[in-house]
Amino acid sequence: MTELTAPEHENSAQVEQAAMWLADQNPPPRPIVPALKQRFGLTCLQACEAAAMAEKFRLYRRVHG
Repeated sequence: MTELTAPEHENSAQVEQAAMWLADQNPPPRPIVPALKQRFGLTCLQACEAAAMAEKFRLYRRVHG
């Protein structure tokens, strides 16, 4: 039996992948949203979500080493 991933989960995986990539960029690309849209094929909303998630990832890294 083949496992199918719901479209909303595929999108959230794309957003998470973009956020992880962005969190690793030093310095991050500017402007961020167009860079994420082009690199990962995200919508504006998804790119904003990824940018916010990347900030959380950076904060967690600073706090937890």
